[in-house]
Amino acid sequence: MAKIYLLSNQKYSDVENLEVFHIEYIKSEIDLSSYDALIFTSKNAVYSLDSFNKNWEKIDSYSIAPKTAQTIKELGGKVAFTGITSHGNEFAQELITLLKNKKVLYVKALKTVSNLVEILRDNEILVDELVTYKTSCKKSNILLEDNSVFIFTSPSSVECFFNQYSWNDSYKAIIIGKTTAKYLPKNINYIISSQTSIDECINLAKQTIVLNSNSNIFR
Repeated sequence: MAKIYLLSNQKYSDVENLEVFHIEYIKSEIDLSSYDALIFTSKNAVYSLDSFNKNWEKIDSYSIAPKTAQTIKELGGKVAFTGITSHGNEFAQELITLLKNKKVLYVKALKTVSNLVEILRDNEILVDELVTYKTSCKKSNILLEDNSVFIFTSPSSVECFFNQYSWNDSYKAIIIGKTTAKYLPKNINYIISSQTSIDECINLAKQTIVLNSNSNIFR
């Protein structure tokens, strides 16, 4: 059976982790008391903020997807809204009416690729940005198998994969979101998950293996 490689540090059954990057938290002394709303577009943003400032739990959180919302709740936070489309720019559109007249903090990675902040500011939303983590490439010693399916979970996962591996035409790619897809080389076919969820990506990867002979599902 073809192997599924997950480019993430999160552990799941039935897949093999291909850890080509690592995550480093960036501590800040920020005073959160002036903010009415927090925006989270990843679980790592929640974990990293929670590692150095517990006051975030008191502020309404706006989450891009159900899994991120679940993490917020597990750490004691308040979920005011969970995105419907689960993609960065579309999520920003969903937030416009919800964040009117609020002072907002977007908790994020050092490298992000959506236009979320620009969209909100263009619609007169007062939003600041706080970088709480960054990703760096690291070497993997795993020898990849032919006919494998790869799940790319971020732009950094794409960048770090291609820093050390070449693409084999027998491979298939599952992408967690539209912005991550933009970082793939032009010659690679892929499927974008309908949700920014690793669970959904894994389900797609399993379906891809079953339907391996049907190349029409790739674009």
